[in-house]
Amino acid sequence: MNTIIQNILAITILAFAVVFIVKKFIWKPKKKTAKACVSEDGCGCHTNYTLK
Repeated sequence: MNTIIQNILAITILAFAVVFIVKKFIWKPKKKTAKACVSEDGCGCHTNYTLK
C-alpha cells in the first residue's frame, strides 16, 4: 500500500515539475504589444511634479 502511495506522489510531483519547466523555459507566450503612452490618455504615468 505504501509503495502505491509513493508512486502516485512521485509521478504527481514529477508531472508538476515537468509542467513548470515547460512553462518557464520552453513555452513563451506572446507578449501583448504596449500602447504608446500618451499623456492625454489619463493613465497618470506622466504626472508633472514640481520640486521645491
